[in-house]
Amino acid sequence: MAQDSPTPDQFSGAELHEDGVWRLQNGKPLRVSASDLERHEYCPLSWSLAREGKRGQGEAITAGVEKHATIHGQVKDYQEKHAKLRMAMVIWSWWFAVILVFTIDAIAFSLIDDVVHTPLWIARYMALWALSLLITGIVAVYLPWRKWIGWTNTIAKSKGDFHADDTYHIESILQPQGFIGGWFEAGRVEAALFMSAIALALHSIALVGAENKSQAGFLLAVLAMAWTLIASWQLQKALLVENALEIAREIVGLHKNTEIAYSDNEDTSSLLKDPITGLRGRPDQIVIVDGEFIPVEQKTGRVPKHPHRSHKIQVLAYLHLVELSTKRSTPYGVLRYGNEDLHQIPWDDENKGMLFDAIAEVQRLMVHNDAKRNHERPGKCKNCSRNYACPDALV
Repeated sequence: MAQDSPTPDQFSGAELHEDGVWRLQNGKPLRVSASDLERHEYCPLSWSLAREGKRGQGEAITAGVEKHATIHGQVKDYQEKHAKLRMAMVIWSWWFAVILVFTIDAIAFSLIDDVVHTPLWIARYMALWALSLLITGIVAVYLPWRKWIGWTNTIAKSKGDFHADDTYHIESILQPQGFIGGWFEAGRVEAALFMSAIALALHSIALVGAENKSQAGFLLAVLAMAWTLIASWQLQKALLVENALEIAREIVGLHKNTEIAYSDNEDTSSLLKDPITGLRGRPDQIVIVDGEFIPVEQKTGRVPKHPHRSHKIQVLAYLHLVELSTKRSTPYGVLRYGNEDLHQIPWDDENKGMLFDAIAEVQRLMVHNDAKRNHERPGKCKNCSRNYACPDALV
């Protein structure tokens, strides 16, 4: 994430502190983005030109922007299909539970002694119970009761507490992060209340039409078969969505059982920040692999024989930010060239030291403004997108 061009005296009075971080007189660290680190590692002079507002030019820049837009569109499509599949499977599981209830009740009513409790007597109580659940569900939808009792925890938050700027990005099955309900919004609890009310009401209707336990059992068995047909239709929908999801997964290039927790979208995704070092940034994606949050950085263009050091630094920045956001140790990040060329970047002590040294150096250059070319390679200068504005280019 590029920063705004620096203004005169913007960093006046900034000093290097004992922890290796450059801070202003008010104690705030100088802001450094993951993209700053990547550009600086490529060439400090190119980084300095970027901070002065010299935009990259060339066909490679245009193609890279278009390719990234395509990738983010594919990831968004995958996320939408993944959410749709989870929703379909939840609905199917509820409907299948209703089938089990009907079947068990059909067997039970065929065996109970209707001398003590007749089907009509039981139907009345079931109707009252269904009405109570229906009213409770309506009230729960209308009022933000979760906020009143302080219950805002969700399944996704228990997976790892991933957050950025106090905004959660892992969507739960039926409700977004921080969901409090109320004012005609419903979540899992409300849905469960309405489903229970429907099941009890159907039981009550079946029992009213039954003159004895045999008829009650038969009607419940018929309802179970009818509901089975509906549940089969829902299962077919879920399987079609699963097939579409598999196609989308292959297009994105994700492994099976991988969940996307975050995708870079400046309109909806928050900036990850470290208030201590001033580091900030947005990784292309954060995926969940075996319960671990793994940042992924996607690079377009030619596939190198070995990962570029500048790209590696950028991944290390995201590893640090993800670890802070999740409050959990992150074992590695992924640097990806194309769909097939993947590299694991370990988050070990050596790489941590390299990252923090890079942050300190970029902050130092912000203060002293003495960036210089760091190589003697004409080809690198020729391929630099800011070659047109560089006063020290080799070609």
